[in-house]
Parts: sequence; C-alpha cells; structure tokens
Amino acid sequence: MRSQPATLKLATVIAVILGATAARAAPFMIVGNDEKVLWDADGKTVLSPPGKDSVLIVDLANPLDPKIVANLPLKNSVVGPPVNLDIDPTGSIALVADSMNVVKDGDALKQVPDDKIYVINLKASPPKLIGTIEGGKQPSGLSINPAGTIALIANRADKSLTELSISAAGAKLIDTIAMGDEVSQVVFTPDGKHALASKNSTNKVALLDVDGEKVTYGKHDLLTGLYPYNVVVAPNGSIALTADNGFSGTSDGNVDTVSVIDLTAPVHVIDHVTVPDSPEGLAFSPKGNLAASASALGSNHSKQDWYYHPHGVVTILKVDGKKVTKLNDIEVGGLPEAICFTPDGRYLFVGNYIDQDFSILRVEGTKVADTGKRFKVPGHPGSARMSPH
Repeated sequence: MRSQPATLKLATVIAVILGATAARAAPFMIVGNDEKVLWDADGKTVLSPPGKDSVLIVDLANPLDPKIVANLPLKNSVVGPPVNLDIDPTGSIALVADSMNVVKDGDALKQVPDDKIYVINLKASPPKLIGTIEGGKQPSGLSINPAGTIALIANRADKSLTELSISAAGAKLIDTIAMGDEVSQVVFTPDGKHALASKNSTNKVALLDVDGEKVTYGKHDLLTGLYPYNVVVAPNGSIALTADNGFSGTSDGNVDTVSVIDLTAPVHVIDHVTVPDSPEGLAFSPKGNLAASASALGSNHSKQDWYYHPHGVVTILKVDGKKVTKLNDIEVGGLPEAICFTPDGRYLFVGNYIDQDFSILRVEGTKVADTGKRFKVPGHPGSARMSPH
C-alpha cells in the first residue's frame, strides 16, 4: 500500500521540478546577420551577392555564455533601424522583415527594396521557417503587440504600415495603413491601445489608435529631433523615446538627440537629450529606470574623416518618471547596431556589426559596465531583439 504515496510524492517532485524549470525558462535573443553589405577603408559601400545571410536564435540561460540553438539561412539587411525582427510574448513565433536585396546591375551590384516577412516557429526543435509573407516595399522596423495577436511593420519605400494577425499557426496579412511619409519603425504602447511610428524623413512620430485588429492613423504627428529612426516605449507606458539619427541614417560628426515624448494626454514632446553622433539602436530596461542608445561615431566611414572612430559607444540614460538624463558613455565595438536588455534587466547586449560580435554589459541599479566579454556570431549582426520573458 506504500506504492501509491510514493508515486504521489514522485509525481509531486517531478511537477515541482518542471514548474521550476518553466519559471526559469531561458530568454532568447533573435539576431539578423547581413553578409551583403560592408565598407572599405575609404568608407565606400562594398556589396556582395545574397546567399550567406542568417537569422540566429540564441539561448541566454547564462547571459555570460550565450548559446546559438538555431542558425536559419534567411536573408536579412542592415539597412534600416536594427529592429526588423521580434518575438511574440509566448515565445512561439518570431517575425523577420527583409528590407533590402542585392541584385546584379550590369557588371555591378546594387541594393533594391525587398518585400519579404519571414515567420519562424520557435517551438519547433530546432526553430524553423514556417511561412513567407509579401508585404510592402522595404519592410523595416516592426513590433508585435503585447497580446501577441497582431504585428505592425514599417514599409519605408511604400510609406505604409503592414498589419499581420498572429496565432500559434503563424501569421497572415490583414491590412495596409497608408502613412503619407516614409516610416522606419513602429512600436505598440504597453496597453496595446496605441502605436507610434517614426517618420524619419520628415522628423515626426505618428500616433495611431489600436482597437483589436483595427489600426487607425488619425494624422496626429509629433515633431521630434532630426531624423527619428527608432522609437521605444517605457514599460509603464508613460513616455516614449526616439533615436534622432540626425543625418539620414549615417554619421556626420555632429551630436544628435534622443527625444522624450509624454504619452499622457495631450501626447507631446517634452525634452531632447544630447547623445553622440548617429544614434540608432535604442532600448528601454524592463525595470523602467534606464534606457540606452547606441551611436556609430563614424565607425563605418573613411579613416580620413575627422569624426571617424574605430568603435562606437552606448549612452546610458537614467529615467526618473518622465525626466531623462544622460549618465555616461561606454565604448563598444565598430558600428554598434542592435541593443537590447535581457528580460530581467541585468544585462545589456550590443551588436557590433563590423566586429561580428556582441558586447555584454552588466547592469546593477543605474550603473552599467562592460563585462569585457564578447559573444562572437557567425556573421555581421545588423539587428537583434530580446524575447519578452
């Protein structure tokens, strides 16, 4: 008669172990490598034919020792803000927008807008491509809503947003929203009721209303700093930040800004924080007390340019309510693009395109420091995004 209690005890132990394992489920980072675009010593763009790009799924159970669990041969582009991919809140589905292709032009190569959006099943072992959607021209920054039911993709060449519905089975195109101007990134507010789209070429951010699957643009635009390329929202939804690139997506030696948008009615820009030349990567800590931007500092330009640096920097910003102040700059690798906090806010990953690696920074309170560790990847990381959990 003891066998039944013993079995129950064993079942209980197994359940506890499984529950603990689920609670400690590793966060994942999705990385897009572009092997078609590089720069020579004079800062001239050097193009290569497609066929060597990749999308990586990285296990961050130990943030100081990341493990690549999938390497998918999917095309990716460094052209555009480094947020052309995202993972849904359940960790089931990932989306990747492929903004640019390289094609033959006589004896030369040239870049042309693409229109592909890849759908990846993250629950498969290993993760695999399960669908390809044709959206607008030059799909760039994208985001999945907090409920994990819809996604918006900013189409730069088409001046529109593509809307997808999402389920465990994949994704499908359900709407296209005309924006009137070029848009580079779009992100939802935490309550899922609004979205912000950066109109980079006209120095504005558009406010959209979201009601279920209905996304409406009421032509409410906010003037920001010059060339708002990327946009993020605070975890509590009180403010948004834009990375104002300043010179059409590249360095020019001048300082730039991060604009601060108050998201309580009336929605408006309340501040501009000065940051180094050419900010592009932008991230909010899930704790809400910090944000960070990555600036190129001319690291992909000619070594003869007076503003050239062999490295970029990450600028740490302190967030206290709606007040944002600069704390310090941290040197990272050449042409830092993607930047993202781990879901617990304890680490910050910075993708260095030229160096083909990620700088790993440790976060303690409002103090951020380089661990000195680099995570090498098999390619040039043009983009990356962290799983929400």
